[in-house]
Amino acid sequence: MSCNCSIIMKQLQKQTAVDSGRSRSPIKKNPKGKRVDSGKRLLIINAYKSKLAADPEKSIRTLRQEISKELGIGATTISKTIMVYNRSKIVISPCRTRVKVSARIKFDEFQRNVVRRYVHSFWFKREIPTVDKIYQVVSNDESLPPISRTSLFRILKDMGFKYSKRSGNGALTEKTEIVLWRRRFLEDLKKYREEGRHIYYLDETSVNSGECTIKSPQNEFLQGQTTGIVNKHLIVLNIGSEDGFVPEALLCFEAKKNARNSHDEINGETFNEWMDSVLPRLKEKCVIIMDNASYHSVKIDKAPTSKTEKANIIKWLKDKNEIIDRPMVVPQLLEIVKRIKHDKYVVDELAKQYDSIILRLPPYHCELNPMELAWSSVKNYVMTNNTTYKLTDVEQLIIEGVERVKPNIWKDFISQTKKEEDKFWKIDFIVDDVLSAEVETVTTTIEDTSSDESSITSD
Repeated sequence: MSCNCSIIMKQLQKQTAVDSGRSRSPIKKNPKGKRVDSGKRLLIINAYKSKLAADPEKSIRTLRQEISKELGIGATTISKTIMVYNRSKIVISPCRTRVKVSARIKFDEFQRNVVRRYVHSFWFKREIPTVDKIYQVVSNDESLPPISRTSLFRILKDMGFKYSKRSGNGALTEKTEIVLWRRRFLEDLKKYREEGRHIYYLDETSVNSGECTIKSPQNEFLQGQTTGIVNKHLIVLNIGSEDGFVPEALLCFEAKKNARNSHDEINGETFNEWMDSVLPRLKEKCVIIMDNASYHSVKIDKAPTSKTEKANIIKWLKDKNEIIDRPMVVPQLLEIVKRIKHDKYVVDELAKQYDSIILRLPPYHCELNPMELAWSSVKNYVMTNNTTYKLTDVEQLIIEGVERVKPNIWKDFISQTKKEEDKFWKIDFIVDDVLSAEVETVTTTIEDTSSDESSITSD
């Protein structure tokens, strides 16, 4: 027993010596990217309380710097920990696992539009864009998330760009179906305006209840910064025109999931019920512009696909009075489906009851919808005035923000959108001209070479 006690005493003395040595060594910094657990966060709060009690006049900025230096934890982590504690009076342990977000998710619709504008900017300069050129300008844009060249190329493909060889160089051009969709949209919109139809614009967005512009003296270290600590979201849906937002059309509800955008929360049933209540408030024979979210295009009679069971394909065809009088394989059946199917959408049929028309935007063309500018104005109002971070208060701020976007502001937003329409109308002609010039240059070069060769032969 005495031997064991001797061993324990030696271990304690050794540990004391180690601890003593540690006390004299510099504080080690928490490795960048390593999780700061609840124990360390509790140390931050205890140090914060102790220092604040000892010197109430000391600024939080100074406290933050002192705590960061003493504990070896980054100032940003300390700032957020103190802020969360001041709100909730509890110390929250961070999530133990980090979810890796792909570049495709990081680049939302707005950021993808920025990328496409860069592509079009080269065409407007009558210079052929390549992936390398786009990657360079995207990498230099600090407003965009970091991205690899490979991920950027994938995003460009998602957006409908293709990479084709032109005179030995690769040119980024948009797929034929995207160009045709955009041309049809612009031509139809021009026709409807000439007919005197009233144009409405529809869109959804999400608002994070934790988004704010901190201005309080207690949080002076975060002045001018935007935060998103509270991950509760409100999904917002509305419709407006040059007359302003449609009265009593605002739909606002709490997200059930921690959604990155509104498209993850709204379903066809919710949207169609909302549209059914809004349509009577709109002017007759109007045009309603919206994007291509899945819930905007719920089909009345969904046609079979290659994933549909063969028996169900046959049943669908027989319900359409098609006679299947011989054995057929699935590709043959789907060929008949393709020939007879006529897609009808629930919302389009609802609009027809009011002699109105649904006009869908080309994919990833949100700059053709002035609602994007209207939502930006509303969100800015919410962020500027959000001090409680409570969903009920944020919802009230959304209502106030909507009311502040008056008809004169809407007209300005629509005017800006029309300028974008003009750019898109011109860009396709410019692409044609530039590519045609490239072909002519190559043809001329080949002919000149052939002429030189024949001359040499004759000599």
